[in-house]
Amino acid sequence: MTKAELITGMARSTGLTKADSERALNAFLAIAKTAIRREGRLPLAGFGTFVVVNRKARTGRNPQTGQPIRIKASKVVRFRTGKALRESVA
Repeated sequence: MTKAELITGMARSTGLTKADSERALNAFLAIAKTAIRREGRLPLAGFGTFVVVNRKARTGRNPQTGQPIRIKASKVVRFRTGKALRESVA
């Protein structure tokens, strides 16, 4: 599903215009980014939780040359599914 398809679906199910749906989605994404950055997690009941985790530095390989390269430590966002979402997919 693309962002445009999501916006269209939101508009259809809520009765909002596509423009209003896009503004609502963009507002949610901005707030979610801020919350994840500030608190390190964003729980959405019944859906799942976005969590910031630290990825350790590690050694990788350059796919073109096969030479080992050093990959520095970083922070990444992971998603843990909620029970309701897991059960709806199963």
